[in-house]
Amino acid sequence: MLMKSLKIAIVGATGLVGQKILQILDERNFPISQLIPVASSKSLGKSITFKNSKINIVSVEHAISLAPDIAIFSAGGSTSLEYAQKFADKGTFVVDNSSAWRMDKTKKLVIPEINASEITEFDKIIANPNCSTIQMLMILYPLHKKYGIKRLIISTYQSVTGTGVKAVKQLENERNNVKSEKAYKYQIDKNCIPHCDDFTENGYTKEEMKLVNETHKILNDYSVKISATAVRVPVVGGHSESVNVEFQEQFNINDVKTILANTKGVILYDDITNFIYPMPIISENKDEVFVGRIRKDLSNENAINLWIVADNLRKGAATNAIQIAEYLNKKFF
Repeated sequence: MLMKSLKIAIVGATGLVGQKILQILDERNFPISQLIPVASSKSLGKSITFKNSKINIVSVEHAISLAPDIAIFSAGGSTSLEYAQKFADKGTFVVDNSSAWRMDKTKKLVIPEINASEITEFDKIIANPNCSTIQMLMILYPLHKKYGIKRLIISTYQSVTGTGVKAVKQLENERNNVKSEKAYKYQIDKNCIPHCDDFTENGYTKEEMKLVNETHKILNDYSVKISATAVRVPVVGGHSESVNVEFQEQFNINDVKTILANTKGVILYDDITNFIYPMPIISENKDEVFVGRIRKDLSNENAINLWIVADNLRKGAATNAIQIAEYLNKKFF
């Protein structure tokens, strides 16, 4: 189905994810009649470059007045809560990359390969899931359909790019022995910090609870038992996850590999004889989710271990949002 040229606003166009959104819109040749880059007041008067043209950055209020067809938000939850509905009131479809709307019962939480078909013309605000949730469910969804997932034990190893520009600069400065402002409480170079996002009352971080709550919502199955630990590591290329999956049904390991090898958007990268397994350096700048180190859990006959890696700025954020926008374009314009 052909896509039409649309008026597109990017709210948070100067951030790490915002810049990646612009790059991927160009790469995927998304048809745009007018691009509206939006950033904070300190960026007004500046410009961004898109398809070799300089485009002036505008205020969010001005962008709303232009009534874009689609607005892709990547400017933080407070900005989304304040302005997303104002865009929606103008008839704009909002694709929001923050956590603001993900658990709102009235909003769809969408990974296009899994549940884009649930979007209706009345869903003006659509939530983009958390990066670690997206890459995990790209692997787990086809397996859940086949075998039914009973329990998940998740450990994530997350890139500093998931925190933002300040964290990337902290890592670079620490590696160059330069004192600077810190994004983290502790040194991240040569270190692992078992603390992603704020702690909650139950002792888990918000990042860990996102893996629990978003998985339940996207799978529409609240019976799956989930426990997660999220760790920040001194990596730039992407997020990694070690996932132990207990199924309700018995499985054949070769069938699991066949299912994943035939899943769109997934690359089976699993050949230990030749030392082939996913790593962030392999996933960087790619849209696919890589899975390997697939093996039976020797302590549980109905369980399996997986190693999952993806570029968190692409499929974990920008690409997923643009895929939602592509679906909207084809379906409703």
